[in-house]
Amino acid sequence: MKIKIENISKFFDDTKALKKVNLAIAKGSIYGLVGSNGAGKTTLLKIMAGLYTPDTGEICIDNEKVFENENLKSKIIYLPDILYFFPGYRIKDMATFYKRIYHSFNDARFEKLKQVFKIDVKMKIHKLSKGMQRQVAFWLALSIMPEILILDEPLDGLDPIMRQVIKNLIIQEVAEREMTVIIASHDLNEIEGLSNFIGILHEGTVVLSKDLDDLKTDIHKVQIVIKEGDLQDFYKDFSIVNDESRGELKILVVKGDKEKIINYLEKLQPIIIEILPLTLEEIFIYELRGVGYEVKNINL
Repeated sequence: MKIKIENISKFFDDTKALKKVNLAIAKGSIYGLVGSNGAGKTTLLKIMAGLYTPDTGEICIDNEKVFENENLKSKIIYLPDILYFFPGYRIKDMATFYKRIYHSFNDARFEKLKQVFKIDVKMKIHKLSKGMQRQVAFWLALSIMPEILILDEPLDGLDPIMRQVIKNLIIQEVAEREMTVIIASHDLNEIEGLSNFIGILHEGTVVLSKDLDDLKTDIHKVQIVIKEGDLQDFYKDFSIVNDESRGELKILVVKGDKEKIINYLEKLQPIIIEILPLTLEEIFIYELRGVGYEVKNINL
């Protein structure tokens, strides 16, 4: 299911949580949403899930508005950062409840996933650990076989093995059923290993939204030893995101085509030149630095 968000803004009293957000999320994609604290990620997820209505703008899923759309919302599962289960409910009780709400609940899938999570269905959920409750949430969610899965800090509390198990399950659902996944997390390594599209949100505004592979091929870290004056024209011709010096070694973060950057610099006959890949965390830091959000030295 395709998600289209146009000029969405959301206010809470005098706080503007979202400011004219525009996004397009393709069917069958895994869209990673990252951002600074208080950027509006959870608010945006709740609007996608139909829990909030935007104050301005519009969100449509397959050209239908999502808020108070019972048929459409039956195809969407939202797992929040803080999970909630009915007090005293056992796993099998919660499964029965979901079967009444979601007609797509698949008993065979629930039984098959029991072999993956290996938790007794008679266990009361509130007595389980945080990580096991998270497993139950995924167990139930994937048994519903949603067309859209919206996740807020979804792997928090899970051990490394179970993290990988759940990531594999998500990827399998996307590959086999073209399920659309939106995942917000502060763990950029998890986002990088799971998503094929990335959106960066800061102070309620989308700073960047791009295919992850394209994003990585458009920004590069260059280590170079060269005479300072030889780089003057390079600074004019290319977009320099970051510039550091460590003795004679200069470390530049440059936007642009990799081959063009290398060809340009090699003509200057540097003593040393090396192009290094950037992690998503590094890209995140440099992109937010460009909008004034960065680490500043504090004197105590």
